[in-house]
Amino acid sequence: MSEIKNNLLYSEEHEWALVIDERTVRIGITDHAQHQLGDIVFIEFPEVGTALSAGDSMGSIESVKTVSELYTPVTGKVTKVNTGLEDAPEQVNTEPYEGGWIVEIEVEGSMEDALKQLLSPERYAAITE
Repeated sequence: MSEIKNNLLYSEEHEWALVIDERTVRIGITDHAQHQLGDIVFIEFPEVGTALSAGDSMGSIESVKTVSELYTPVTGKVTKVNTGLEDAPEQVNTEPYEGGWIVEIEVEGSMEDALKQLLSPERYAAITE
């Protein structure tokens, strides 16, 4: 069974979101998603400064099985990418909620509005069972 953290919010596309401060959300893929993908070998990141709307593709993640799109669960501007994954993409497999995070986004508008479409841990668990 996949790990689902209680302090995160989730998207139906299997990304997680962690509020870092009043303007910033850190995003990665869930433990469930990394199990489905298998061994991660490459991640294509958006450029810092890229403006994205919730649901937009923000890059891709490649495993030994497949290539999958990454989708942003919030609207805003990319402020940071986890460049450590360029040399160690397998961190997404070993620590999807810690060192395997993918981007940070400065949300557009209010944080409450940015997060209202995301799933609680309980609702996410229900769709992954």
